[in-house]
Amino acid sequence: MARLAFLGTPEIAVPPLRALVDAGHDIALCVTRPDRRRGRGSAVTPSPVKAAGLELGLPVSHSMEDVAEAGVELAVVVAYGRIIPASLLARVPMVNLHFSLLPRWRGAAPVERALLAGDEETGVCLMKLEEGLDTGPVYARIVVPIGPDVDLSTLREELVTAGCALLVAALAHGVAGLPAPVPQSGEVTLAAKVTPEDLHLQWEQPAVQLHRVVRLGRAWTTFRGKRLGVLRATPVATPPGEAGHAGAGPPGTAGPPGTAGPPGTLVGTVVSTGDGALALDEVQPESRAPMPAGDWARGVRLLAGERLGSD
Repeated sequence: MARLAFLGTPEIAVPPLRALVDAGHDIALCVTRPDRRRGRGSAVTPSPVKAAGLELGLPVSHSMEDVAEAGVELAVVVAYGRIIPASLLARVPMVNLHFSLLPRWRGAAPVERALLAGDEETGVCLMKLEEGLDTGPVYARIVVPIGPDVDLSTLREELVTAGCALLVAALAHGVAGLPAPVPQSGEVTLAAKVTPEDLHLQWEQPAVQLHRVVRLGRAWTTFRGKRLGVLRATPVATPPGEAGHAGAGPPGTAGPPGTAGPPGTLVGTVVSTGDGALALDEVQPESRAPMPAGDWARGVRLLAGERLGSD
């Protein structure tokens, strides 16, 4: 089998590393980002790839330049988190496992951007690494459908599983057995990193779009001056004002036809939006644990016409 180096950092890169080891490849070196503080507390911890590499008994380095001295046929890159310089690419051929159907969603957050855009499918590409941002020709790809309610965590798991199979199959006959790469074709879109503001629910948007934001897992709004996380929600076709709920807003605050008030207005756990409504299923008040939205609504004793995001 092939003698490889592996470059990766986050949890999403661990299954491909394990898949290569399980397939019998010789991983001569693992390269990952340096140890750092992760989460709460001051303890410095290794990256998930470093932890997995040490568990597997593999040599681990924090310097990508070590790849050039490792005597490998190929380096496999999965979410490493740093640009590979052209000087190193000239010395060691590299492939990258990228979680989109290139050239759509080149960049840092392809899975998130596919969800936010309402794409009906995405996938995984094994591409030749070049100096440009995800511009290399593609050795192999696999398409993964995006269900209407799938969340980011589940979609990532599906993509990683598909990517592991794609990577192992492509290298089943060693580096020499890689298929001829095909240049990318089609419209190029860029997948910018998701910011906290991208996760801020803007109630003037349609319920379908807001649902996509919620499916990323860290959506938020405000209520009575404090942040409220929206962990799970469901678009509903019937606005709250048409569903027979009490609590419509006062005169002069009408939103879209048939709603209980302007976007953001709460009727129970149903929120008016720019088009349709969003039923809250699970929320997380500031400094508190996640809870069913119904329990939260009863606990805060909603007033008629109260709105989310109006602070």
